[in-house]
Amino acid sequence: MKLFEAILDANHRAVAGDLKAGLHPAEFTDALPVVALTCIDPRLNAFFPNALALPAEDFIWLRNAGNIITGTLSSTMRSLALACAVKGGREIAVIGHSDCQICKTTTMSLLEKLKAIGVERSRLPENVNEFFGMFGSERQNIIKACDFIRSSPLIGPAIPVHGLLLDLETGKLDWVVNGYASLPSPSQPTLAKIEFAALGPSGTFKNFDLGEMKFPEVKIGDQPASAKTWQSDSSEKIGTQAQKAMPRLTPAPDPTATIAGQVVEFAEKNWPKPPIRVQPSPLPPMKKKSPLPPPTRPRANLRRP
Repeated sequence: MKLFEAILDANHRAVAGDLKAGLHPAEFTDALPVVALTCIDPRLNAFFPNALALPAEDFIWLRNAGNIITGTLSSTMRSLALACAVKGGREIAVIGHSDCQICKTTTMSLLEKLKAIGVERSRLPENVNEFFGMFGSERQNIIKACDFIRSSPLIGPAIPVHGLLLDLETGKLDWVVNGYASLPSPSQPTLAKIEFAALGPSGTFKNFDLGEMKFPEVKIGDQPASAKTWQSDSSEKIGTQAQKAMPRLTPAPDPTATIAGQVVEFAEKNWPKPPIRVQPSPLPPMKKKSPLPPPTRPRANLRRP
């Protein structure tokens, strides 16, 4: 049984009237201390850390109005990250409660209450609802906060993030978000376990040795004399190595070309050669005769008798 499984089991037994219900923190030293984010409601002072059956030294208590988280890099997320990194928190729990006054406050009523204490609307951010993280359901607010924590780059992936809802009348805890269900599976491959592979003959894979790769011998901070020169030298070396590695292939003879050559050779040897015809020289052009004058007609006798 894991830590919060044992915590909820002890809590439910205690609410049911079991006077011997409790927790043995010594059995869960690997999961302690717990980082808990709750509301600032003073009514919660009597419940924590007693509702979790944890000693005070194993309970890191963070509080804000409505146990609200507005983003993956918000100030509350900064406190959660420091609680895990500096104070050694192993598991995180967002604990909301019933009858939350923040949940019952609308944006318009909030503006009126702020104005009553001297805060004008012009001094507030444009999106008041987003800035203050107003919500209408305690459960949805817990789920949203757990999603922000789980997706935050400030929280390690191996830290469980739980969501609980406390009933102020009975002290009973309900499990809204099970943080153990979202942890990565031990059998899930990680980048450190994935081996590099390269294609081998016939489409198979073989191990790829990083030692086979050749890198230019340039110290960190030094700049090569010429990038083009280094690139051309590398290209020449790669081309030379490729030419040596590739086998020299002799092209196969073309059967069509061979048969055609044999036919031409046979024809030249056996077929009679056609006679050579002499082209007669062209005749010189004939001279054009000059045109003859037109025939003359006798003149008529115009004299009168």
